[in-house]
Amino acid sequence: MTQADNANQVPDKGDDLREMVAERYGSLAQQVLDSDEAGSCCAEGQSCCEPPLVISDGNPITTDLYDDHDSQSVPDDALIASLGCGNPTALIDLAEGQVVLDLGSGGGIDVLLSARRVGPSGKAYGLDMTDEMLELARKNQREAGVTNVEFLKGTIEAIPLPDQSVDVIISNCVINLSADKPAVFREAHRVLSPGGRFAVSDIVVRGDLDPKIRKSVESWVGCVAGALDEDDYRGGLLDAGFDDVEIVPTRVYDFDDAREYLEEAGIDEATARSASGKVISAFVRARKS
Repeated sequence: MTQADNANQVPDKGDDLREMVAERYGSLAQQVLDSDEAGSCCAEGQSCCEPPLVISDGNPITTDLYDDHDSQSVPDDALIASLGCGNPTALIDLAEGQVVLDLGSGGGIDVLLSARRVGPSGKAYGLDMTDEMLELARKNQREAGVTNVEFLKGTIEAIPLPDQSVDVIISNCVINLSADKPAVFREAHRVLSPGGRFAVSDIVVRGDLDPKIRKSVESWVGCVAGALDEDDYRGGLLDAGFDDVEIVPTRVYDFDDAREYLEEAGIDEATARSASGKVISAFVRARKS
């Protein structure tokens, strides 16, 4: 069995992975929604207000991804609920009138940023399978006053859009969570128009990763164990029909970066040290001919 095959399996939970991912990210979205309700008392001068919620605090993968300009151009809740590993909208040129699709759009930050860049003649779709994230994203859309956006419910393995209906696909640390990455790549290729671009931020592995990490469902849901090897990622896109595949590292994580995170996932220190430098955030580009 190849490393790619290993990366696409969850030995302990199997078909429960999608439910676990939905539960985790739905819970995080609900925290933001609940925090908003608790904070509404501030307008009434009551004492129940709490400090702003930061759900990505302490995770080196999800922090400091957006510059001040991007951060200030979206609602606070969109930034708070950003659980990606990069900023794909800053790494690809978007043009007026284009149609953009964000796979696993979460709280909607990358959809809203994309919508502004493609302008009123363009459109940005966000696709997510989690009701709470969709509720939060639509709330952020209303608050931002952005109209050229549509959030869809569905999975990234079965995109609910017609063939050749999208110009650019983006995603932010979501594809690594899928248990069927070949299906994701095939679907991305299907919905892209000829000449369309695949431009995602994702977690990628360079070299062998200890089986203890690969087998940890908690680490999988947290972006590490489900990550493809760099060569397998490139091969998967080529097999789906993409050309001009390029994988560019944006962050390399060492032991100190990941110590607390992996230990919380039940990974011992020696095993965590073995992953030092092998887990990276990367910008993955490809093109449909």
